[in-house]
Amino acid sequence: MVRSSRRRHVDSAGAQLLLNEMLNKKPDLDLIFQALADPTRRAMIERLSHGPAAVSELARPFDMTLPAVVQHLQALEASGLVRSEKVGRVRTCRIARDMLGEAEHWLHARRVAEEA
Repeated sequence: MVRSSRRRHVDSAGAQLLLNEMLNKKPDLDLIFQALADPTRRAMIERLSHGPAAVSELARPFDMTLPAVVQHLQALEASGLVRSEKVGRVRTCRIARDMLGEAEHWLHARRVAEEA
């Protein structure tokens, strides 16, 4: 009995340590997964995976106002998945592949942990 109780304590402490580490090291993951939860934003990421695009080009396939498209892009930028720059009157967006790597790394770690 003592052994079982001791094991639960260690497991609980280990889980708490892992949780604290995740919370301290990866605060952007919540924003990344929130951004990817929306199908419009995933479609924008899909388009940007083929190269940079102006906001007007990203807006073209969607039946929504330009301000609505801009809100989606702001969510993607806040998550770090998209970066943009304005040259003259044109704002061009590009995918931030390193941040996609963060999400991939987290998912891969969960997959490997389950296999073990």
